[in-house]
Amino acid sequence: MQNESTLSLVQSYRTYLVLEKSLSYHSVEAYLDDLNKLLNYLRDINKHPQEIVLEDLQKLVASLHEMGINPRSQARIVSGIKSFYRYLLMENLIKTDPTELLESPKIGLKLPEFLTLDEINKILSVIDLSQAEGQRNKAILETLYSCGLRVSELTGLRFPNLYLNEGFVKVEGKGGKQRLVPISKAAIKEINLYLSDRYHIPVKKGFEDTLFLSRRGTALSRIMIFHLIKIYTELAGIKKNVSPHTFRHSFATHLLEGGANLRAIQAMLGHEKIATTEIYTHLDRDFLRSEILNHHPRNRIS
Repeated sequence: MQNESTLSLVQSYRTYLVLEKSLSYHSVEAYLDDLNKLLNYLRDINKHPQEIVLEDLQKLVASLHEMGINPRSQARIVSGIKSFYRYLLMENLIKTDPTELLESPKIGLKLPEFLTLDEINKILSVIDLSQAEGQRNKAILETLYSCGLRVSELTGLRFPNLYLNEGFVKVEGKGGKQRLVPISKAAIKEINLYLSDRYHIPVKKGFEDTLFLSRRGTALSRIMIFHLIKIYTELAGIKKNVSPHTFRHSFATHLLEGGANLRAIQAMLGHEKIATTEIYTHLDRDFLRSEILNHHPRNRIS
């Protein structure tokens, strides 16, 4: 039953997500959308969120399956519901967590696509440096690959956070958390070449410290970075579905293949949990297996 008590719980949970978890607007809305699935179900069975037990939740998960919702989406909804009940437990609004033994649907491991070093070099080589934004775009792609940044972290880079002489940049990641990330000599070189162009751009008020500027003197949008990468990927003749995140995946994969420590990669990517970084160990094993299958003489059947 949807009553004032339920609405009050939802509102306090929203405040917690915004203020204490520091989640973005879109992340908060995604969590609340998952929670809404639970609230609709509870309205049907005439129960309050603080009254339900594990069996109720298991029936909810079964109903999601019957509705044809794919396992990955089911798992996300279960995760959102678990987050809500962890909050209720933390606030002493419930005595036991009914989701503690709730199992998520099994989903297959989805390995991120990545570029080879040769493919990255091909993309960089098609950038026309004679064009007005050519040097800027080359600096952007070198920085994405060199530092493994999220696209929002790249567009948010500011001069006070650049320590190019020391070989580091300070990045503000998810939840406002900051980290120092090493930056390659190649990226530093391209940034310095770009700066001679940047100083001639009329800068709009409020963007004086922004590193990568649009021709209008404002920060670049995420969509603009996606668009640039799409253009250069097509020009390079690469058929993969490449996005800014592909450069991040490539950064992590190449580090792992080169023998980098997984904890070091976790710190550079800004992953809160090592389990998030561990997907690259699966990717690395998959890469090694394909190399063996392709090149081992016992696998060559005539």
